[in-house]
Amino acid sequence: MLRTLSIRDFVIVDAIELEFAPGFSVFTGETGAGKSILIDALALALGGRGDASVVREGAAKADITADFSAGPDVAAWLEAHEFSEEDGGVLLRRVIDNAGRSKAFINGIAATATQLRELGELLVDIHGQHAHQSLLKADAQRQLLDSQAGLLDEAKAVAAAYKTWRALAKQREEFEVNAKNVLLERERLEWQVSELEKLAVKPGEWSDISNEHSRLSHAASLIDGAQEALNAISESESPILSQLSSLTQKLGKLTDVDAALKPVMDALEPAQIQLQEAVYALNDYLGRVELDPARLRQVDGRMEAIHSTARKFRLAPDDLPQEHAKLAEELKQLADASDLDALRAQEAKLQAAYTGAAQKLSKGRAKAAKALGEAVTAAMQDLSMSGGRFAIALEGCEPAAYGVEQVEFLVAGHAGVAPRPLAKVASGGELARIALAISVIASSSTATPTLIFDEVDSGIGGGVAEVVGRLLKRLGQDRQVLCVTHLPQVASQGNQHFQVSKRNDAGKTVSQIEALDAKSRVEEIARMLGGLEITATTRKHARELLAL
Repeated sequence: MLRTLSIRDFVIVDAIELEFAPGFSVFTGETGAGKSILIDALALALGGRGDASVVREGAAKADITADFSAGPDVAAWLEAHEFSEEDGGVLLRRVIDNAGRSKAFINGIAATATQLRELGELLVDIHGQHAHQSLLKADAQRQLLDSQAGLLDEAKAVAAAYKTWRALAKQREEFEVNAKNVLLERERLEWQVSELEKLAVKPGEWSDISNEHSRLSHAASLIDGAQEALNAISESESPILSQLSSLTQKLGKLTDVDAALKPVMDALEPAQIQLQEAVYALNDYLGRVELDPARLRQVDGRMEAIHSTARKFRLAPDDLPQEHAKLAEELKQLADASDLDALRAQEAKLQAAYTGAAQKLSKGRAKAAKALGEAVTAAMQDLSMSGGRFAIALEGCEPAAYGVEQVEFLVAGHAGVAPRPLAKVASGGELARIALAISVIASSSTATPTLIFDEVDSGIGGGVAEVVGRLLKRLGQDRQVLCVTHLPQVASQGNQHFQVSKRNDAGKTVSQIEALDAKSRVEEIARMLGGLEITATTRKHARELLAL
């Protein structure tokens, strides 16, 4: 249940703090006062789309916070997504700045708009004022039936199975049409893969063999250079190591005479050690390096083979192993795809899987269509459509992503008339009443704790409006129902009544909302009944409506 809603700097709202109660709450006000702004702000907090245009003129950002009590489903969602529960509730916050940047929070923790939408679906169900218009569209009719029947997951499974089946069917068709081209492509890939398999270049081999080639081709120079260095340090007539040792001995004696020479000794001793280490290293190197013309010729041949193949494939030598793996995979896929019998067998298997899923969906739709038709027909009798009938036709069609039948809503406005397609026979008022009946029935079968009806009673008046008010109030006995309405017959049924108005503040239009007490409700219902001039008669009528 929605407990509080805070709106700041949203469209024409400066700052509003609202507290909500269980039951049926209504929002009324003059046309253009901003009644639907409340719904828009809540929709934004529930993850709806928003941009810089929602920020009040002159403000830095729009900030909407909605506090809900959390039922078991919500608590489980919060735990699964690692959002802590606060005081048995959940706090949703959405901030959009005047540059269009958006931030979302759940219980003070940063979240995504997608997470807000997921959580919002467990908290609120919004029925918009244009619901009756969507009823004329085949897609909307099918989705409404699937949603009412709890078949959305089955419908998604059918769509996925259809996509997989048709993709393979297209592949098989292309192969049949382009069999010759596929064969040529397969032969080309087989030749390329064979060439690379013969060469068998390993990852990193080009770098390793290049280094070895450089070492082998410069072996004589390397040996001469290392030997020359070794001679100069330790094996000549006057080697550097011997000279340094002699100097160290002499300076050691002089240091005893003048300690100022000690830093020189401290520098020379490590140098002597390092030179001795260099002698060991040079000896080891000379023991390993040797002239090997045969190996050099072998490496030359390998490098030429790799380089020639790389030129042929227009690649760098280092890229040959990756190219081999890529072409081998393409060849495998093409070999699989070019097996026409295997393709046809797989296609048949996928078609059977689709057919099974579609038939299961069809059974669920048939059962739900009968139940929903009977429920809406019963509701029509209370909405001044006595003798009217609502039915849902399921006409078989070619396999499609949505299944193997078309869903079409049919209606008969009065007794003795066969139901015909809704789009062809229903008037605007009938559409509005049927949409409202469906909305109420659909809401009754869901577990969503808060239901919002945004002017779904447009196109309805008179005694029907009173019936609508009673329907919504009855629905409010089990759920929290919020309704934006322009009908006094509906508004008078509310357990809680909010009035939306607007005022001029320093040259700017600002919307405000206030909860009405008993006396104020009489005035507001009277205004809705009689317009600008409120008379004793309209006040009396208002009291009568409120007393019902």
